[in-house]
Amino acid sequence: MSNTSNTSNTNQGPVTVLGLGMMGTALATAFVKNGNATTVWNRSAGKADALVEQGAVFTAGIRQAIEASPVIVACVSTYEVLNELIGGAAAELKGKTIVNLTSGTPEDARALAGWAEQHGVRYLDGTIMAVPQMIGLPQAMVFYAGAQEVFAEQEELLKPLAGSNVYLGADTGAAMIYDLGLLSLLWSSLAGYFHAVALVQSAGVSAEAFTPFALTWIEHVITPAIPRSAQEIDSGNFATEVSSLGVNKAAIEHLVATSRQLGVDSDFSAAIQALIERRVAEGHAGHSLASLVEAFKQG
Repeated sequence: MSNTSNTSNTNQGPVTVLGLGMMGTALATAFVKNGNATTVWNRSAGKADALVEQGAVFTAGIRQAIEASPVIVACVSTYEVLNELIGGAAAELKGKTIVNLTSGTPEDARALAGWAEQHGVRYLDGTIMAVPQMIGLPQAMVFYAGAQEVFAEQEELLKPLAGSNVYLGADTGAAMIYDLGLLSLLWSSLAGYFHAVALVQSAGVSAEAFTPFALTWIEHVITPAIPRSAQEIDSGNFATEVSSLGVNKAAIEHLVATSRQLGVDSDFSAAIQALIERRVAEGHAGHSLASLVEAFKQG
């Protein structure tokens, strides 16, 4: 795995951007600002007007857009849409590079990589860990996966998009797995906060009043637990005398019961309770919370 910082914009080669939704527009804008000869395509031509004013070239035909540049950056709504767009343009794509930043599944990425290989197209799959407003900023991060030589060839071209371009290896599904893993962390973390707010609101406490305590808890308890848990997971040693699954089993019973008594939806906490109870039933009461990773892997 390599991590590169956005310290220079030395590659100003031509690039085509397919798809001008909010993210695609942000990508194209970053290329234009960097001085790349940027061709753009979108089904709705009007979305290209602002980019054309900045110096981009709009083409109404997908084949013409592909022919315009050696590198095609795609950011459309789904893989199905992208497959439809490029399926009839294999001849035009031969020898070129697709950098696909469309959201989907790891299998979507691997399937499209297989199609690209069959048709002589160089392929990188990527996932953007940023909102459109962050594109081009130091804090933006993009994961890439695919052939290492293809990433090395395009690394400079892609620098204007993000402060960190992270190469994850040859498996084209890897970028999507990282993306979904971080989204899982985002959704579950925020859902936990929302559930906590629903609980304290039942006692007449506002979200604003509760939040400083939540932030302190995250900073001093949750955040330090992540690297410690990573060490336990990688070593396979989950033995602990602090906050074992047995202790947490009793605590989460109180959380689920209280949620139900207060009329707060308990599905979220009950799902965690079920994982803890399964591990305890399997004889892991003395293990840490990190051992729940084994429950997730069991499916």
